[in-house]
Amino acid sequence: MNADVEKLLRCVTVDGVMEHLEAFQGIADAHDGNRASTTPGYAASVDYVRDTLEASGYQVEVTDFTYDEVSYAGSFQQLTPTPATFTLDTDYVAVDGTASAATSAPVTAVDYASTTSGCEAADFAGFPAGTIALVQRGSCNFSAKAANAVAAGASGVVIANNAPGLINPTLGGPSTVPVVFATPEVGAALAVDGATATLAVEVITETRTSQNVTAELPGRSDDGVVVVGGHLDSVPEGPGINDNGSGSATILEVAQNLASTRLAHPVRFAFWGAEELGLLGSQAYVDSLPEAEVDRIGAYLNFDMLGSPNFANFVYDSDGSTFPAPEGYVTPESAAIEATFREFYDSRGIAYEDTEFDGRSDYQAFADAGIPSGGLFSGAEGTKTADQAARYGGAAGQPYDACYHQACDDLSNVSTTALDQNSDAVAYAVLVTAQADGGPGQGPGGPGGPGHGGPGHGGPGGPGHGGPGHGHGHGHGPGATSA
Repeated sequence: MNADVEKLLRCVTVDGVMEHLEAFQGIADAHDGNRASTTPGYAASVDYVRDTLEASGYQVEVTDFTYDEVSYAGSFQQLTPTPATFTLDTDYVAVDGTASAATSAPVTAVDYASTTSGCEAADFAGFPAGTIALVQRGSCNFSAKAANAVAAGASGVVIANNAPGLINPTLGGPSTVPVVFATPEVGAALAVDGATATLAVEVITETRTSQNVTAELPGRSDDGVVVVGGHLDSVPEGPGINDNGSGSATILEVAQNLASTRLAHPVRFAFWGAEELGLLGSQAYVDSLPEAEVDRIGAYLNFDMLGSPNFANFVYDSDGSTFPAPEGYVTPESAAIEATFREFYDSRGIAYEDTEFDGRSDYQAFADAGIPSGGLFSGAEGTKTADQAARYGGAAGQPYDACYHQACDDLSNVSTTALDQNSDAVAYAVLVTAQADGGPGQGPGGPGGPGHGGPGHGGPGGPGHGGPGHGHGHGHGPGATSA
């Protein structure tokens, strides 16, 4: 490592990151326990980031963007043979894409004991038109189940979970009938002879305004901008200290320590709003840029959860060596970004591994726009393996972050070891990428550059193991899924 890198790594400290996390916790404590977009807690978080950056000498832009927020109301009751009233968000949720509609009809269970319930049009042979279709979650997308039911004449669709609890599902497009997702208990109650029910869903759409925060460190060149981003908002359920206070705090710490430098390329620090509602802030930002400004961006580095308490060090697989990625995401430049992170971990003897580069965080808008992207992630609701526990420490068989999207995602829910390792990795990648002679994504390990030719995925202790992607979804809030 050169002297500039070593100096930056000495200056970027886990104590500095923790100071910002303590500030975010204080903001949540003073504002109903969260920092969710459009809430007073988010507004205070925006103020804190802006004030911190301005105190370091940055000119800060706070930019409004609008979006349609969808919520649901309605009712769901079983009439016969055993009357029951089901509670929204406890017993069932509306499926993103549902129609705003109502029905009262008999319930018809469709191949209900099968893992392919409702997956084939043939499952609906003899289906009584006008009845409510009851299918079970299984091996095909929810959209296929709902489409087959509608084609058979169903007046509503109930998709029952095949595991405890609820998820937030999506159809990926609009339906013409009400579609809900229910607990296994609701499914069992309806899957009896003579079941009838009333089902009404009201889709409520309101226009909301949130904010992105950006600040740019000028470079010796005006082009090849390196955008360094992470989302600033939490979910409504908690303060979001790991998700994603940890990424925001790390970016702030790096920005403060680079404020008096002039690198080869500009560095634009970005704090996105409404990520938890479907990656909305970053998408609005990219959409707002003229084509010439998109062309000025040489790389996007994303940092979303860096301090998971039962962490693993995941590097987005932006060279496509382990996981498939959407078309156009993997390029020589994106591969060079991943190689830069690998170089840092290898130089320190720190274990790491690939994770899916599939568009489930704020890099999606940039990658979709053809901008080379990459980043880090320390794990969310996925389960740590025994091999990972041997390599990173922590508890096998437990989530990387047991407080993911919950009220307990507070200051006690971060690993300072993970933050220490990953804040240095962030600082290293930002500096190396912004100093690259060949342009961002073209530094050591990139096209024309030496330095990363050998293996090393996974660091000491064995080859890398693919970790789960971040659980942030689209359309129906966090964790939205189509199957």
